[in-house]
Amino acid sequence: MKVILYQPQIPQNAGNIVRTCAVTGCSLTMVAPLGFSTHDRWLKRAGLDYWEGVDVTIIDDLDSYLENSLQSFYFFSSKTSKLYTDVDYQKDSILIFGSETSGLPNKYLDKWPDRFVTIPMIPGVRCLNLATSVGIGVYEAWRHQNFSLLT
Repeated sequence: MKVILYQPQIPQNAGNIVRTCAVTGCSLTMVAPLGFSTHDRWLKRAGLDYWEGVDVTIIDDLDSYLENSLQSFYFFSSKTSKLYTDVDYQKDSILIFGSETSGLPNKYLDKWPDRFVTIPMIPGVRCLNLATSVGIGVYEAWRHQNFSLLT
């Protein structure tokens, strides 16, 4: 499986997500521009020594990447009502998460509305932490694989 972070802003979140990817066998792709340097000390500190064990790439164009992908992909967002548990994730599924400050652009919801899923929350709260959301999504998708090795 692959986790994609769309223009992440907070290095500590990215570091924690790298740890989640390391312990689940997922790769990580981040869509530029990033709100931090990949050499940021907070990023490295949050990811500890897990960076070396995770395939991390940075891309500039998510649209082209997804249009050329043969894998199933899902956007995690509060802009839909379809639950993240109502998807049949595959071993090579791509899980896409928006920026901590602005989420995902509406153009993706307009183009691929059937690929949007949400993690339920009580009404009136803003949102879950990005690293927490990634953990929830990855473990649900991994559960669909009976927690088999993904790499």
